[in-house]
Amino acid sequence: MERLLIANRGEIAVRVIRAARELGLQTVLAASEPDADSYAASLADTVHVVGPAPAAKSYLDGAAMLAAAEASGCDAIHPGYGFLSENARFARFVLDAGITWVGPSPEAIELMGNKSRARQAAQDAGVPTLPGSDGALDPDVDPLPLAREIGYPLVVKASAGGGGRGIRLVTEEGDLVQTLDVARAEAQAAFGDPAVYLEQFVSHARHVEVQILGDGERVIHLGDRDCSLQRRQQKIIEEAPAPSLPDAVRDTIRASSIELGRQCGYAGLGTVEFLYDPAREQAAFIEMNTRLQVEHPVTEMVTGVDLIREQLLVASTGRLRLHQEDIAFRGHAFEFRINAEDPSQGFMPSPGTLSRVDWPGGPGVRIDSGVVLGSAVAPFYDSLLAKLVVWDETRTEAIRRSARALAEVQIDGVKTTLPLLSTVLHRPEVRDVTHHSKFIESTPGLLGDDA
Repeated sequence: MERLLIANRGEIAVRVIRAARELGLQTVLAASEPDADSYAASLADTVHVVGPAPAAKSYLDGAAMLAAAEASGCDAIHPGYGFLSENARFARFVLDAGITWVGPSPEAIELMGNKSRARQAAQDAGVPTLPGSDGALDPDVDPLPLAREIGYPLVVKASAGGGGRGIRLVTEEGDLVQTLDVARAEAQAAFGDPAVYLEQFVSHARHVEVQILGDGERVIHLGDRDCSLQRRQQKIIEEAPAPSLPDAVRDTIRASSIELGRQCGYAGLGTVEFLYDPAREQAAFIEMNTRLQVEHPVTEMVTGVDLIREQLLVASTGRLRLHQEDIAFRGHAFEFRINAEDPSQGFMPSPGTLSRVDWPGGPGVRIDSGVVLGSAVAPFYDSLLAKLVVWDETRTEAIRRSARALAEVQIDGVKTTLPLLSTVLHRPEVRDVTHHSKFIESTPGLLGDDA
């Protein structure tokens, strides 16, 4: 591997460029027209414009990305997260062109991209799962007996869904058939696949996940994270390790995540996600993300491992250089996603030009940013500006340091989610770890007019 195409934008493009440069790789940024003079573009060795502003004609255009790699002499492609990162078809095109794909195999992406098949694979690997259907429901079979066996409330999930999409709650038996019809139609429209399955619903659950890294034969874990602080099923604050998790649960999810990765011949970075029920002290599999996660920095902060460097090394050598005994955990870390959104307007995107950007400093404080002073924040893409990542020896100390760091951030030119992040961090439920994945939306007044 000598020249890497980064098929992404913003802060993750910056992060990948830096990791690649430290390995001596040349970098080519595949950018849309409005991103051609972005901060990421200023850091790359070369910029290749792949199309106009709409993502469908640039960042989601696999043919344009592959053409950019070939035209610029790249021998590898890093997809970042989002866009084409979990597109098995694109991964296969890359490999067929003789270019290294920085990610798992297309087969692993396809397996885990189908949630009902992923659930079955998890069960086969001994990963704990919630009561539910074995695979996708047969539309010609009466679902009521199975639903009664699972119990209400339950959720209808799209097999091809993910990221919190394609999920519908059913609280009463009389609503099941109609909900299934609606869910199948929505799944077909959104994912091109009408298949759905049933799963038990867990109230007041926390979202915990395990980071794994493999080379197709050997798999290790790099600990766990808690991503329960979400708004509209989108994470806004993450932390590592997952707090107040019983040792038995932590050991189980880590070991079973390794086994799941081993059984599907997993190569590269992956994240196995779970719902944790504090009342029962049980965790159950949700899905596996076959890519780098936005929240990977908190794992880096508590392990000292550069995950993107290891991801690139596995892709270039085919071998995992780390062993489980090499991974040690120290302290506690938080990540805060700073988005250009206007809280007073229902958190609508807030495009503009940044007229002031001041980041906090000090020990244990890290900024992963895709913007600088003067950057234009376009309305075409995800509104993430930067991630503030804070580490300290204990969770309590990390919360105090985070509060100080958040108060020092100054951004003018666009509205941001900083007020919400500070408000949530200071909630007693967060300090006491009594929050859950619906906490932000279910707490009156926390989102102002958006509550």
